Amino acid sequence: MPAPKTVCLRELLGGRRLIRVAGAHNGLSARLVEQSGFDAVWASGFEVSTSYALPDASILTMSESLAAARIMNEAVSIPVIADCDTGFGDAPNVMHMVRRYETAGIAGVCIEDKRFPKLNSFVHDGHELISVDAFAAKIRAAKQAQRSPDFVVVGRTEAFILGLGPDEALTRAAAYAEAGADAVLVHSRAPTPAEIWTFMERWRLGVPVVVVPSTYRASVEELERHGVSMVIHANVGIRAAARAMRETLQELSAVGHVSSSLEDRIASLDELLELQGMPSVVETRRC
Repeated sequence: MPAPKTVCLRELLGGRRLIRVAGAHNGLSARLVEQSGFDAVWASGFEVSTSYALPDASILTMSESLAAARIMNEAVSIPVIADCDTGFGDAPNVMHMVRRYETAGIAGVCIEDKRFPKLNSFVHDGHELISVDAFAAKIRAAKQAQRSPDFVVVGRTEAFILGLGPDEALTRAAAYAEAGADAVLVHSRAPTPAEIWTFMERWRLGVPVVVVPSTYRASVEELERHGVSMVIHANVGIRAAARAMRETLQELSAVGHVSSSLEDRIASLDELLELQGMPSVVETRRC
């Protein structure tokens, strides 16, 4: 019997190699993440909001976000880490959230230190952080609520997003680690990883550090050399899908039929039947 996904994620965090994670928003995208060789799925708040054609601005409810994460989790055998934004409220809300996500089989959750309602980090105005003490209380509440000791809580600081510099990022990350966070996520939208490297050079605690290189490039070798434990490619899948669907549908609308050149660029029906798991259904019905 395979180990629970919480155990798998905990073991990954305790290992020496870089943990590679990719974002998803539904069962299909999660399965593609797994088939592509990633260690875990990031149930991305940005991707899920985009899939609803809604802004990533604390509009979706916890129930809607949890439903999406549950579908992803059921589609894969690797751990799912859920992006839970600000935790859907204060410390009591965070406790409720942790219990619900853990019961659903999600291996870990990530919460960030922005004030609710948040805006996506790549919006350039309107961001505000809550106090260090208030967010540390959320971390403690999350750890108090979990049932399994292997469930993972990631504390995310948006200090760099607000341009507050490495001192503030380090102060906040250290406070969240001391409050019990199993890992700290340090987010940056700079065009280079320079501020992430500065953070890593000064990080002295043993708690794993997670990064999300959406606007900067960093190789696996660079990340490992600087001591990063986990990298999340948070939104590449849905960006690829949106452009491909737009271009395909625009061509279909213009031409009026599926041309041979267009057919060659899209997935075959057999590929989708395989992704659905249809062969196992057919085999079962033969028995």
